[in-house]
Amino acid sequence: MNRLIFMTMLLTAIQVSGQPAKRAEAGRPNIIYIMSDDHGYQAVSAYGYGLNQTPNIDRLAKEGALFTTACVTNSLCAPSRAVMLTGKHSFINGKVDNVQHFDWNQDNFPKLLRKAGYQTAMVGKIHMDGLPQGFDYSAVLPDQGDYYNPDFIINGVKQQIHGHVTEITTDLALKWLKGRDTTKPFCLLYHQKAPHRAWMPIERHYKEYTGKTFKEPATLFDDYKGRGTAAKTAEMNIGKDMNWADDDKIKPEVLEELKLHSLIKWDTASYNRSMRRMDAAQRAAWDAVYDPINEDFKKRYPTMSKEDLMHWRYQRYLQDYLGTIAGVDEGVGAVLDYLDQNGLTENTIVVYTSDQGFYMGEHGWFDKRFMYEESLKTPLLIRYPKEIRPGTKVDALVQNLDFAPTFLDYGGAKIPADMQGVSFRNLVAGKTRKWRDAIYYTYYEYPSIHMVKRHYGIRTNRYKLIHFYYDIDEWELYDLQKDPHEMHSVYNDPAYRSVRDNMHKKLEALRKKYKDSDASDQKYMKSYLSATSKKKK
Repeated sequence: MNRLIFMTMLLTAIQVSGQPAKRAEAGRPNIIYIMSDDHGYQAVSAYGYGLNQTPNIDRLAKEGALFTTACVTNSLCAPSRAVMLTGKHSFINGKVDNVQHFDWNQDNFPKLLRKAGYQTAMVGKIHMDGLPQGFDYSAVLPDQGDYYNPDFIINGVKQQIHGHVTEITTDLALKWLKGRDTTKPFCLLYHQKAPHRAWMPIERHYKEYTGKTFKEPATLFDDYKGRGTAAKTAEMNIGKDMNWADDDKIKPEVLEELKLHSLIKWDTASYNRSMRRMDAAQRAAWDAVYDPINEDFKKRYPTMSKEDLMHWRYQRYLQDYLGTIAGVDEGVGAVLDYLDQNGLTENTIVVYTSDQGFYMGEHGWFDKRFMYEESLKTPLLIRYPKEIRPGTKVDALVQNLDFAPTFLDYGGAKIPADMQGVSFRNLVAGKTRKWRDAIYYTYYEYPSIHMVKRHYGIRTNRYKLIHFYYDIDEWELYDLQKDPHEMHSVYNDPAYRSVRDNMHKKLEALRKKYKDSDASDQKYMKSYLSATSKKKK
């Protein structure tokens, strides 16, 4: 047979079968980015804290890499997501807090991957206004979303889906994976609402976890003497600031009986709203478990000291919080099983992370926002068999700022010059040890819920310098090697004068590098006041 005729026939046969597209994309990995909301690294068992078990998430560390010092640039839900998408700090992408509008018209990495030939999808929580851009398919929760029988906005159309939000999010993600265009590489952002406040687990998990007891952190009764005003005035103490109804699941009528009237109107309103979303069967199952907890609390409360209440509320918090994480871990397992069963494991990058860290009783706190370790650091585990060796451990200072350029690097797409993050592809593959020696952090949302004062700062491998400002002007410096729990600022210690001076120089250099300044904060304040006044109207 003539060689030209043979090659023509072969190419025609391949085109009919659809194989050329598959071959063309063979070297380009699929990407599944899994992000939960408020999942502290202490509650991923691969990190070794012993609070709970997350066997499916742990698979990513065992079969890939675990990052020990992954940090965020702004420890707040929506700003963190904006940084992840854009590869730019909050003061550059415009989403500095949970109030400001996010401009979806700006570039994000899914848009750029889509232009490069990827099929893209976002499923679950994004917590930013506007229809997500850069996705062939989106099924997202409006605002914070609900745990039971939630609404989803699917490609712009709102609908209610019966069930628990964690399982629904996983089902929607798997449904999209099964129906995707298999001739293209894919990028799926699979975002869970859990374990965001007010923690409402799946039935089988609250039945299990309400019977568990958890070890208290050594700093549960912290008196904040070694730090400045910000730590002393924050409103996120488990004993004093946690809500009785929404958080502890104490019924409003029980609170009335015990004269524990909530000072926050939205506490009982939010609790009642969540209960009303349940159907009769869901509510009956819930009451069968939580009513006895209420009855037991009614008997015990009159004789409980402040310390007793702190112990009790800590256990109530951890039971529900960790119960919601059990569902998240199951979802990760379902996705990993799907990849295994469909021959996709080898060529798929799977990332597990959270939008920031979270306090689980450390310093007596819940929530996040601070630049202190439990809030600044976030879990990060990545598996990619083609490049990442099983059991890899990465101690480098990576940030959520680095996700966008890293995914573009893996996808063979051009990384825009204005992205401020850096691809850590070669770092996690063990091809380089060269990396940044300090990270930059900002937090703006004050005065607001939890009353964590505005601050910015830097962290190196050993030291951390923080500037609290706006209505105060205070600096804190921590030696993380000698004081890993950040109990005593050494900013005014003469022995640390040279360290302090060097950290100030590093801070100014990073502010200049990332184009931050006091003017950025003034611009934010004008925008914040305008946005909050519109909300009130």
